[in-house]
Amino acid sequence: MNLTVMVGDMKTGAAGDTIVTHALGSCLGLVVYDPVLKIGGLLHAMLPLSSINPEKAQANPAMFVDTGVPLLFRSLYEQGALKSRLQVKAAGCGAPMGRNEVFKIGERNYTVLKKLLWKNNILLAAEDVGGSQSRTLHFDLATGEVVVASNGTRKPL
Repeated sequence: MNLTVMVGDMKTGAAGDTIVTHALGSCLGLVVYDPVLKIGGLLHAMLPLSSINPEKAQANPAMFVDTGVPLLFRSLYEQGALKSRLQVKAAGCGAPMGRNEVFKIGERNYTVLKKLLWKNNILLAAEDVGGSQSRTLHFDLATGEVVVASNGTRKPL
């Protein structure tokens, strides 16, 4: 089944599924995969901290990095994934408006992600972050392969 993750959304799936998200500019795209169970998920978080709008965070935790990342991990753990097997990859967190963007949303999204992972002893297996180009992620749950498409090119993550 092909699953599409919209902005401020998260989906999980199993072997046979492909999860795609588009338009990763300053947003965080986070892929988490358990290669033994062949289950995984993809988060497309918009903003770093839920404290700016607790009501929205409660209604849609995937909108924020600080609530969406734990939600993704919890969802996979509930399906039997083990932390010791997880492969974690990140993309996005760019500056589509250029380096002088006032709010530095992409940079802040990446900082919050790194703090969360560090506090939980989780390392990124790969990343494609920063820059000004928008990215699309394709995640094949049968193989765990993640492909980043940007500006007419495709490369494995």
